[in-house]
Amino acid sequence: MRAALLAFCVILLAACSAERAAPLPPGSVVLALGDSLTAGYGLAPEQAWPALLAGRTGWKIVNGGVSGDKTDDALARLPALMDEHAPALVLVTLGGNDMLRKQPEAQTRANLARILELVRGRNAQPVLLATPRPSVAGALFQNLSPPAFYAEIAEERHVPLIGDAVPAVLSDPNLKLDPLHPNAEGHAALAGRAFDALRKLGYVRPN
Repeated sequence: MRAALLAFCVILLAACSAERAAPLPPGSVVLALGDSLTAGYGLAPEQAWPALLAGRTGWKIVNGGVSGDKTDDALARLPALMDEHAPALVLVTLGGNDMLRKQPEAQTRANLARILELVRGRNAQPVLLATPRPSVAGALFQNLSPPAFYAEIAEERHVPLIGDAVPAVLSDPNLKLDPLHPNAEGHAALAGRAFDALRKLGYVRPN
């Protein structure tokens, strides 16, 4: 309970301290860096949330999701992706496979921090999306939650955090293809939540 309260407070403080971003105009290049949750496992490419988010924003979103990727795999791929696409914004959705494969948390944190630093070093803005910790009880009670390290990294690195989008979708059995992946409706819900969060952060121009 104390850990959950601490994580909530950290998220709240990070949100309050973050400056509102400048809107990205339609046509801006955005990279979605992730694993199977981003790649759209089991679905057609146009059904994955990056493609759906592109349709709502007018951005050119490059799907940089690779099924099975851990944070170190994505970190190794990132320089080439940045060189090829020169995105203005990078949406980082990683860590789930690290937790599933029981990688040391310190290693996951360090890899995420390096990813965020690399993105900023290439004159792009990073946004971190939290992934829930695998939990039988959380799935049973439809209440999956991310570990506290996402909020802590976001605060330490002064990076916007979208903390509830992925956990909310994966907590709903009606939005899941299997225990680990969203179905088409889940990807649509995830795109909607990401859109709303990015609009609140200022990246999406208000209507």
